[in-house]
Amino acid sequence: MPDFHKLEATMPVAPLGLVALDSAGELGKSVNQYLAEFRHTLHTVPSTDPAFRGYVKDNYLLNVETDRFGSGEGKAVINETVRGKDLYILLDVCNHSISYKMNGFVNYKSPDDHYQDLKRVIAAVNGKARRINVIMPFLYEGRQHKRSGWESLDAAVMFAELHDMGISNFITFDAHDPRIANAAPLGGFDNFMASYQFMKALLYNIDDLIVDKDHLTVISPDEGALDRAVYFANVLGADTGMFYKRRDYAHVVNGTNPIVAHEFLGSNIEGKDVIIVDDMISSGSSMIDTAKQLKAMHAKRVFICTTFGLFTDGMDKFDAAYEKGYFDRVISTNLIYQDPEVVKRSYYIVADMGKFLATIIDFVNHDASISNVITPTEKIHEIVNKYNHGERAEDVLKD
Repeated sequence: MPDFHKLEATMPVAPLGLVALDSAGELGKSVNQYLAEFRHTLHTVPSTDPAFRGYVKDNYLLNVETDRFGSGEGKAVINETVRGKDLYILLDVCNHSISYKMNGFVNYKSPDDHYQDLKRVIAAVNGKARRINVIMPFLYEGRQHKRSGWESLDAAVMFAELHDMGISNFITFDAHDPRIANAAPLGGFDNFMASYQFMKALLYNIDDLIVDKDHLTVISPDEGALDRAVYFANVLGADTGMFYKRRDYAHVVNGTNPIVAHEFLGSNIEGKDVIIVDDMISSGSSMIDTAKQLKAMHAKRVFICTTFGLFTDGMDKFDAAYEKGYFDRVISTNLIYQDPEVVKRSYYIVADMGKFLATIIDFVNHDASISNVITPTEKIHEIVNKYNHGERAEDVLKD
């Protein structure tokens, strides 16, 4: 757990306010609960200091609505004062379960709709709030991060647009390409990883994992995810490897060049447990093919860790692959909407990010250093050492 006592040497920027849009309602409730717990039990604050007015509360969530007219047009309504607050606006652009009526027909919000709702809220509170921070776990249009030919650069446009609207900090997770921060070089940009939460989820649910280079290998499914895999492997003291995606650049299918084959680069994995680390699972075909090849190379078990489990083609192919023994577990975070039908599968493990996100907000509200939050190397070492020395899963997870 981060050292919250460091916050006692600093003052909050302003009273904290949390806005969870309808796309991130459940995650917002979790974050709010942890924030209240932190400030009730872990912080020592002077009760008479005006700078800490409203610091300890049971609820930091603000009443904000994003309504729709019958024509489909939208608006944001702020139902309580935000004047002077340090606002944190949380949204999930991937939530496909939010519906509204347009001309009598039921429509479901797309990433574009969620992004427009964000801008409406910013427009409604701008000039009143002391500071506006946006928390967008899945980066809107993050996959369209570079230009090939005459293409739009949507992620860069989005990032520059939000800073032009007056936001101070932009917080995201596992950005497909963190260089998107170059679109607004003078604005605050933080990109966090879920490595610690992946490891906690694995150690809690797998009771016979041996974490060393002789028994564990961390694999990148492509060259783009290699940095994640190398960091994870180095922290765990494990071996590493990667797959190279050979693509057919003569054709475009569903907006991308189809993958012809996956070529493995790495040492022998026979008899080893393998962790595949990537930022997202979209349709899942590529991930399943990677897992299948690893099992064909006689990997002992295959664990898939992904920050964002989109599963855009449903779960049938994963169910079939699990039945065939291609992988053993899928670990994904709750940073984006998770279909209850997906979560209830026996092979699916949720890495809870509510506490981590609340910690980030708590530190940013104080303008305090979050270096130990960004790179949790010591925390991962600590829980692995506990696990390797036979401590119970409950003790490993208590922080």
